[in-house]
Amino acid sequence: MRLDILNHGYSAGNKALFTVIRLFSGHALPDAAKITFYRSDFYGNPAKAFTQQAMRGPSGWSVADRELMAAYVSKVNECAFCIGAHTATATQAYDDAPRVTATLEDLESAPLEEPLRATLRVLGVLVRTGNITAADLRTALSAGATAAQLSDALAVAVAFNTTNTLADVFGFTLLTPKGYTAGARFLLKRGYGG
Repeated sequence: MRLDILNHGYSAGNKALFTVIRLFSGHALPDAAKITFYRSDFYGNPAKAFTQQAMRGPSGWSVADRELMAAYVSKVNECAFCIGAHTATATQAYDDAPRVTATLEDLESAPLEEPLRATLRVLGVLVRTGNITAADLRTALSAGATAAQLSDALAVAVAFNTTNTLADVFGFTLLTPKGYTAGARFLLKRGYGG
C-alpha cells in the first residue's frame, strides 16, 4: 500500500520543482528521488551523500560493477522498483544487457570475473541472513577481491538495503521501461548527489 506522504508531503517550492522536471524531462520524478525532498535534513541529504560516495566515489569497482551490485541486492530483496532502476542503469553502464540479465538470473553461470562474482555472493549472504562471517570475506579475498573492494561493496549493500526497504514500505510507483531508461541516463550523467 502506497503511503500518502509521497503524494502530498512536500513544500510548494518542491512541488513546483517536480512540475518543472516533468515538463522538461517528459517523466515524473521517481519516488526514490522524491522521498529525498521530504525531511531532507533527516534523510534526504545524508542518504544522497552516502549513496553518491558508495556509487560514484573512488573505488576499485567500476560504476557499472556498483550498479550491478545495486541491482543484485535489489533482486535478493525482491524490490521491484530498484531491480528495474538498477538493471537499467547497469545495462547502460556496461553496454551489455546479456551480462546483467545473466547475473540476475544465475550468478554462478553469469559471465563475470571471479572477484565480482565472489563479492556478489557475499552481498547475497548479507542481504538474505543479515550477517556475514570472516570465512565469507576470506573466500572473496581468495577469489581476488581486495579488502577495499569488499568495503566498497558493503557500502553499496547498505545504501540499497535502505532504499529497497523504503521502496517497498512506501510503495514506490513502478516505472515504464522508458522511465527506467531515462532514470538510468540521469543516474549515469548526474549521479546520486542531487
